[in-house]
Amino acid sequence: MSELVIIMLAFTSLTLIGANLFAAVGLTTFLALFLIDIPYTLMAQTGYTSLTPFPLLTIPLFVLAGKLMELGGMANRLISVAINLVGAYRGSLGLVTVFACMLFAALSGSGPATTAAIGSVTVPAMKQDGYKPAFAAAVAAAGGALGSLIPPSNLMIIYGLVSETSIPRLFLAGIVPGVVIAVLLMLTSYIISRRNGYGGTGAPFSWAPARRAFWDGKWAIGAPVIILGGIYSGAFTPTEAAAVAVFYALFVGLFVYKELTWERVVDSLRFTALMTGLLILLTPTLAFGQLSAFYDMPAAVETLITSYTTNVYVVMIMIGVFYIIIGTFMESLAQIILFTSVFLPLVTSLGVDPVLFGIFTVITCEIGFLTPPLGGNLNVSARISGVTIEQVSAAVMPFIIAYCIGLLVLIFMPAVSLALPDMFYGVARF
Repeated sequence: MSELVIIMLAFTSLTLIGANLFAAVGLTTFLALFLIDIPYTLMAQTGYTSLTPFPLLTIPLFVLAGKLMELGGMANRLISVAINLVGAYRGSLGLVTVFACMLFAALSGSGPATTAAIGSVTVPAMKQDGYKPAFAAAVAAAGGALGSLIPPSNLMIIYGLVSETSIPRLFLAGIVPGVVIAVLLMLTSYIISRRNGYGGTGAPFSWAPARRAFWDGKWAIGAPVIILGGIYSGAFTPTEAAAVAVFYALFVGLFVYKELTWERVVDSLRFTALMTGLLILLTPTLAFGQLSAFYDMPAAVETLITSYTTNVYVVMIMIGVFYIIIGTFMESLAQIILFTSVFLPLVTSLGVDPVLFGIFTVITCEIGFLTPPLGGNLNVSARISGVTIEQVSAAVMPFIIAYCIGLLVLIFMPAVSLALPDMFYGVARF
């Protein structure tokens, strides 16, 4: 037990002094291996096995597809569809931003990528329409976080691999909660915009422009239909769907919209390489997780929490609060890998479906995207809008409350998440 205390103190100290997460987890793992006299080859073996699962290819492929769709004109056409569907009135551009993020989320699989793709267009438009820059940035950041909840989702893929949960079931389980939270974000944006008199200029809704926008954007709208329809019809696996998405994005960008140049393709590849570099966290975090199992930490946590309460709702809220706090300074990828193995046995012993816990985990990670100092979406939206992180952090608070309400809906009404996967795959849990 003394070794465990030393390991926890080492990890906490490295994190508090601002060490890179890869270094903090890696050094702590090496320290643990030294203390319990396990060969250092465990790190090399874990590094190899962590990067060999075939479904991991899904992440860089979806990142590449999303970037190609952004630079190839699909993002602009999705925004045009959203603008023409909503029309112009108080707060309409805020609603357009969230709605467009929800559409693009079905293409990118990443929260920061969705914020960048949609926010780069809608934030300047909101500023021009009288919105405060900090509020415009907050709307884009909050809407962009949907990129990790609405399928396909990179975080769901990682959770599925770590927990050995069906990825198609996870994708289906994220659709309804994603729509529910999108509606809550729209309602929040509308109320604030009405109170502050934001927006209201431009053309009102009419069918003719809406039809033209739909026709011009039919290739963009068809992307999620092909990707998700192919997965759920059994035509291809999620990994194959990601490859199809890349081909589709290249075809549409190069030959249909003709906005995708070879320079933009190279930029997309560079962006994908940088984003995929986060997978280097898999090696130390998985090794750290194996060590936590060696110390029987899941059983210790279960004993500790159940000694206070066995009420599943209270336990889920406690874990949610812990995840949200951890998400302020820990990368979501590492958060999922490190703590899923600790908390999943506890919640499943209380009757929680692993799929439901996966969606729960992803929503808490989304809140982490919106909380400083890490706040990936906050950093992206702040750069786009030209305001400080502090200003965006203050403006995003009402949207964090909306996410927390969505999290509570998920906890107390699990059918919101499980109805679709149970309908398609039956009620058997796997």
